[in-house]
Amino acid sequence: MNTLQFEQYTALELGRLIQSRQVSSPELTRAFLQRMKEGASFHAYITETAEFALQQAEAVQTRLDAGEVLSPLAGVPAAVKDNICTKGIRTTAGSKMLESFVPPYDAAVMERFAAAGSVLLGKTNLDEFAMGSTSETSYFGPVRNPWDGTRSPGGSSGGSAAAVSGGLAAWALGSDTGGSVRQPCSFCNLSGIKPTYGSLSRYGLIAYASSFDQIGTMGRDILDAAAALDLISEKPLGLASVYASDSLGNIADVSAASASAPFAGLRIGLPEDWLQGADSEVKDAVLAAAKTMEAAGAAIVPLHLPELDAAVPAYYVIACAEASSNLARYDGVRYGHRAADAKDLQDVFVTSRTEGFGPEVKRRILLGSFVLSAGHYDAYYKKALEARCRIAAAFDRAFSACDCILAPAAPTVAPQLTGTFGSQNTSAGNAASRSGSASPQDPLALYKADLYTVPANLAGIPAVSVPCGFSAEGLPIGLQLMGKAWSEPLLVRTAALWQQLTDYHKQRPLRDPAQRGHGTNAEVSERTSAAKGGAAK
Repeated sequence: MNTLQFEQYTALELGRLIQSRQVSSPELTRAFLQRMKEGASFHAYITETAEFALQQAEAVQTRLDAGEVLSPLAGVPAAVKDNICTKGIRTTAGSKMLESFVPPYDAAVMERFAAAGSVLLGKTNLDEFAMGSTSETSYFGPVRNPWDGTRSPGGSSGGSAAAVSGGLAAWALGSDTGGSVRQPCSFCNLSGIKPTYGSLSRYGLIAYASSFDQIGTMGRDILDAAAALDLISEKPLGLASVYASDSLGNIADVSAASASAPFAGLRIGLPEDWLQGADSEVKDAVLAAAKTMEAAGAAIVPLHLPELDAAVPAYYVIACAEASSNLARYDGVRYGHRAADAKDLQDVFVTSRTEGFGPEVKRRILLGSFVLSAGHYDAYYKKALEARCRIAAAFDRAFSACDCILAPAAPTVAPQLTGTFGSQNTSAGNAASRSGSASPQDPLALYKADLYTVPANLAGIPAVSVPCGFSAEGLPIGLQLMGKAWSEPLLVRTAALWQQLTDYHKQRPLRDPAQRGHGTNAEVSERTSAAKGGAAK
């Protein structure tokens, strides 16, 4: 294996190469660490853990050489979003408030991560406290999309997506509160899974909105994401976990599907009226995917889901209310940023929070406090909870008529970095903010970017995002599949069959960051042609 081109391999392929001794975990880890230096302009990582990664790689190689049976991803280097606690390794949540926080414990998923022989390359950049859709609100500066450095990789798990897409990690963990795994996967041509709410322990996940927060996985194809999810959910993980008995590893073999009609017997719901909120290129790509699936044997079931019109406002009312409560713990006393010149205890609270939180976090705390106030609780928060119940009921009805629902993963392709949020940390962020548009952007417009992802979080159902085409500019487009609770095996199998029919997921951005812009004309032409032609293999 040429370790200089390792990013062309999937994580599972790299795992098999390690298992067959064609490459060692330390060799692979060193290659990824070198790639991280080359791709530093993506600003995908907040904290790199090179020495720790090499120690882990040596340890797992020793275990493998001794004949120990480990995960299929054992020894494969990965990245972890920086709102997941890692013992002894700085965990910032992308905020000045936690700039120096070093957890004394591992998150539950990180315990599984280590036990399975995974290698941690570092902690990835994110919107502050996971509040954002562009990875621009980070205290440490914005993340850049490997497909076009002037564009956002999505958010809030943009650092994880940029790391995998840019070849700076083989797979990654993210978190998904309102689409923060699926939307970055769409923008970066990756595959991602948001599992059923409660299927993974949230112990050690820094809270944003607790009734929505869910750890998820990203990979270069859906089987990478599924293997990663299986790795962190093989056994009950601790506090408040509900574990589904079906192991996702059991769905990896899709060869039994009929070659002529691989989707035969599958009912796919298509809410065409809901698709009107997407840009024409995105809508056309998703409708083309539906036609491809129908030609492969699927039954396309028309759906009408008017309840979803309330999804974005209901989500932001509830999520901000929960955020205002969760973030009340950061007071400058127990841990987190403390103002240096506070005059008294009240000043400690006020000044520490004023200095420690960025503008988007403050906006959401204020909105949450407003909707929870005595005079507005019934008018906003209670109505949002009622809308959430109606949305969940609408999904229940829909799944009586279909097995899964097809929709865009995002209404647009990756947007330009606006420069609006910038970085509070001028030494880290100014250089990273200099390209792209500096025009201000309405926060409400950013919230609408979650149009297609927040419904699954409101209902607590699983969803996956996989590539389905490219725009005229050569930018990735993703589709989303949603299923009823605990239907991850069905969703992953469906997505895997889709990726047997198409090769969108095999496309990679240019390797040299200096060459990345909108891509060469030849690249754009090739991707656009593939998008229009269905990219059938």
